[in-house]
Amino acid sequence: MPLKAIIFDVDGTLAETEEVHRRAFNDTFIDMGMGWNWDDTLYTQLLKTTGGKERMKAYAESIGQYVAPKMLAELHQRKTRAYTAMVAHRDITLRPGIRQLITDARDRGLKLAIATTTNRPNVDALIEATFDCPAAELFAVIVAGDEVPKKKPAPDVYLKALDALGLPAARCVALEDSRNGLHAATAAGIRTIVSPSRYTLGEDFTGAAAVIQSFTEIDSVSALQRRLSSAAAKAAPGNH
Repeated sequence: MPLKAIIFDVDGTLAETEEVHRRAFNDTFIDMGMGWNWDDTLYTQLLKTTGGKERMKAYAESIGQYVAPKMLAELHQRKTRAYTAMVAHRDITLRPGIRQLITDARDRGLKLAIATTTNRPNVDALIEATFDCPAAELFAVIVAGDEVPKKKPAPDVYLKALDALGLPAARCVALEDSRNGLHAATAAGIRTIVSPSRYTLGEDFTGAAAVIQSFTEIDSVSALQRRLSSAAAKAAPGNH
């Protein structure tokens, strides 16, 4: 079946944003006098918990602290403002291959969508900074983590994106960088290509249609379709 839509994850997929998120968290912790500091190693572990508020709650519990829901919400709001300010200063670039793929897909009439755990302000800030236009001008559908009951690895964001696109999973492909994202997309029945990011290297990507080093390997619709066709051929009976 011909491909009709590409659904993108955001953090780690469109851009290596996680380091900017980590810096925004730490700046917020300093401003709020929390006494917390998340280094690279710790943050890699914390990313197994999706969602900023959820991540802070899990960390607090791991060190025997209780942070009230109201405080978690305030911390997250402040962190979002810190992150969007950093991104607005063009402190980030798209991962190689992403811009070319999006441009080619639009030229060929494919629908583009986003299915992400991050919140909508973070999506808007990133797209504005990297494409100089509102996210809604590029993406027909945008589903953020705070718009669904459960975040990745649950399939909620992908199921909602499919519904909004009006397409079956077989007509779509998801691009991801993490194990949680892969599980979310495949649970929704969507073929998924993974290119690990800085913070997800070494994760188990069993179940992906393909695992690639860089999105430059699929920087056009034809290259993307070839990769999917190759994966389908390898998965066919008799090729194991």
